[in-house]
Amino acid sequence: METLFVHITNVILPILICVCAGYGLSRFSLPFDNKTISALVTNIGYPTLIISHLTGAHIELGAFVDMLGAAALAVICFGLISFIFLKIMGLEIRAFLSPMMHNNVGNVGLPVAMLAFGDAGLAYAMAFVIVVLVSTFTIGMWVPMGRFSIRQLLTSPIIYAVIITLIIMATKTELPTPIAQSFKILGGLSIPLMLLTLGHTLATLRINTMWRATYLSLFHIAMAVTVAFGIVHLFGFTGTQRGVFILGCLMPVSVATYLFVDRHVHELAHEVAGFILVSTLLTVPVLTLALTFWI
Repeated sequence: METLFVHITNVILPILICVCAGYGLSRFSLPFDNKTISALVTNIGYPTLIISHLTGAHIELGAFVDMLGAAALAVICFGLISFIFLKIMGLEIRAFLSPMMHNNVGNVGLPVAMLAFGDAGLAYAMAFVIVVLVSTFTIGMWVPMGRFSIRQLLTSPIIYAVIITLIIMATKTELPTPIAQSFKILGGLSIPLMLLTLGHTLATLRINTMWRATYLSLFHIAMAVTVAFGIVHLFGFTGTQRGVFILGCLMPVSVATYLFVDRHVHELAHEVAGFILVSTLLTVPVLTLALTFWI
C-alpha cells in the first residue's frame, strides 16, 4: 500500500507543482493573459492532444465501445445528481455544475490507469477520455455561458478532432511522422497552461471559501462511488474494464471546466479553483484506498 501511495503521489505532485508555478506568477504580478491562454488551449492544445493521444495508442475501436456507453451514462448521472444537489444547497449552477459532472480522466486518469492495469487499462481509459472531453467542450461550455450554441458546437475544433480521431482509429491509419510529432508538441501545451491558469486564480482565493470547496469535494467523491458501483453492476464489468471504469469515476474535478467558468462566471472562478484544488489533493488517499480495497 505504501508503494502504491508513492506511485499515485508521483502522478499528482507534478500537477500541484505546475499549479504552484501559476500561483507564483500572480504573487509576483507577472503578465498573464487568461483569454489568450484559454483560446490556445481550446483551439490548438486540446484538439491536437486528442489526436496525438488516441491515434498514438493504437487502440482497437471495438475494444472499448461498452466503456464509451458506460462513461456517457456516468457523466449524465453526475450531471443530474449534481444539479439536484446544487439546487438544494442554493449554489450557482452556471459555476459549479460543469466541474461537478466532469472528471480529470486525462492528465490524472491515464497515468493511473496505465500504472494499475498496463496497456489494456490505458485503452479503456481512452474511451472515458473521449466522452468527458466531448461533454466538457459542449455541455461544459454551454452551462457557464447560460445558453446552448449550435454555432459554437459546429465551429468547435474539439468536436472535429474527436471525429478525425475515431476515423483514424477505425481505419487503422498511421499519421505521417512529422504531423504526429507536431500534434504531440502542440498537444503538450494544454495541460501545463490550464494548470498555470488554475494556480494564477488561486492567488485570489479567500480562506473563508475553502469550507465550500471541501464539502463539494467530499460530495463529489460520495457521488462518484455511488455511480461507479451502480454502473459497474448494470454493465456487468469485470477485471480490467471494471477497475478502469471505477478509477475514471473517482478522478478529481476536471481542470478544463475551469476555463469556461473563468470566462463566463468570473466572480466565482476563485471558488471553483479552490474546489478543483481540494478535489485533486483528496485524490491521493481516495485512489490509494480504492486500489487497495475495491479494485
